[in-house]
Amino acid sequence: MRYPVETFTAEEQALLAPHFTNLDRPVFALVNLPETVKGALFARYSRYSGTVRRLYLDEFASDAEDGSRPFDGAEGERAAGLYERVFLGYGDDSIAQVGGAHVACEWVSNILTKVLQRGRLAAYLEQSTRYIPYDKPLPGDGGGYRYYRDEQLGPEFGAAMDEVFAIYSRSLRQVEEWAAERWPRGDGEPQGPWQRSIRAKALDLLRGLLPAATLSHVGIYASGQAYEQLLLRLMASPLPEAREYGGMILSELKQVMPSFVSRVERPDRGGEWVSYLEQRREQAEQWVSRLGLDRRGAGGGTPSVELVHVDGSEGDLLASCLFESASTAETEILARLDVLDSSERAELLAAMVGERSNRRHRPGRGFEALRYRFEIVSDYGAFRDLQRHRMLTCQWQRLGPDLGAGVPDEVREAGAGDEFERALELSRAEYERLAAAGLHDQAPYALSLAYRIRYTLDLNAREAMHLIELRSGREGHPTYRAVAQAMHERIAAIHPGVAGAMSFVDDSREPRLERILSEIRTQRKRSATGQSQQAST
Repeated sequence: MRYPVETFTAEEQALLAPHFTNLDRPVFALVNLPETVKGALFARYSRYSGTVRRLYLDEFASDAEDGSRPFDGAEGERAAGLYERVFLGYGDDSIAQVGGAHVACEWVSNILTKVLQRGRLAAYLEQSTRYIPYDKPLPGDGGGYRYYRDEQLGPEFGAAMDEVFAIYSRSLRQVEEWAAERWPRGDGEPQGPWQRSIRAKALDLLRGLLPAATLSHVGIYASGQAYEQLLLRLMASPLPEAREYGGMILSELKQVMPSFVSRVERPDRGGEWVSYLEQRREQAEQWVSRLGLDRRGAGGGTPSVELVHVDGSEGDLLASCLFESASTAETEILARLDVLDSSERAELLAAMVGERSNRRHRPGRGFEALRYRFEIVSDYGAFRDLQRHRMLTCQWQRLGPDLGAGVPDEVREAGAGDEFERALELSRAEYERLAAAGLHDQAPYALSLAYRIRYTLDLNAREAMHLIELRSGREGHPTYRAVAQAMHERIAAIHPGVAGAMSFVDDSREPRLERILSEIRTQRKRSATGQSQQAST
């Protein structure tokens, strides 16, 4: 290909080289620049006839002082001023999407992790209860187990949580010993992967003991716009922990991208927005009470997956798949499809799906023409994993004890069932004490992750394929595997062709050592990497 190549003097190259990954190709990255400067560059870029490298030289390079980090302090008055004019003056929110930041939120409760991750236009990483045991005390002078602490919750809360974590710690050793006997190391299985898979099995079985107050770490990468929405959501939350972390996140973002979050603290912008969010929540709660929808059930529930609404048909999906390659209106495509018999439709659908050699090969955007809405009751642990999927709409009700909790059969086989049940009762009793004291928003901290929650997942067929194939995998946690398998069964009942396209669904149910194959693969990769490094030296 031929494309214009811009030339720069030696002096200009010296100014550009620290901030652009190359100076002679049409694709490059911006580096070593504050987020507001990058945002201002792109803001100006949309109304500048030249290239972005020339724009930097013309309007930004003079603000970079020699011998210091460019644009220290206020990020460069010109950059900040331009950003203010475009973003705040003209309301061009798209400019807030072209700068981002990494923020770590540590020692947050499992309740708060869901609030942090509610926005879909961001990337999140969270500590996993599948790989990290929670039987060790916190670092520092305070010590103690890893759970959220607040004087408002009273000493009874700490006593109950300490006992729940003590049960978890004792049971962890017991279940590990049982798992080692139940799945002894086979011939040819390396010792390390087998031991790690035994530990993972025990952690999987016992994660339901951990209370929602269990502390975790969350890493976030998001645009300025996504952070603004996150901050507003946190500041409008009735949960004190959420409001406190909202203030801390804002404080840190003001150090790295202040212009992107400048609206949050303005009474006429962020202040009004927070008030709107609070008012909307209060009105929803009033109507729930008025309609009698706040009466919690007296008995326990059971896990369930119901397909409550479907939007579209397999014919709509096929028409959407053909649309981009066709030259006619969608109505004509649908008319042509109507004359096909079932075998021809099946042949067409197979062609649209293609030959999938692994689950990461997914069909095109045409599969987004078909949508499903599921209402699910599962334990909170499974909900935590399913809620993290970005390309769907997840809504959930407040965690409470009324839908009950379950003890895994394998925990009973290991002889730890009675202790598991005792922890659940301690957890429930503390929840009820906090709720009776008027601490309704904080009461869920006390509940173990084995307690069930009701939520909906609304997603298109393409995302359903991704979620179901991923979460039904043999190495997945049994509770969310069961949800994914049930979702697949519900889709197959009405759209067998779509369900059949999900060729990497694992519908097996037998108990297994879930992580052993993954651990062996990881061990082989490490060994291969080590050998290649030795060969290179």
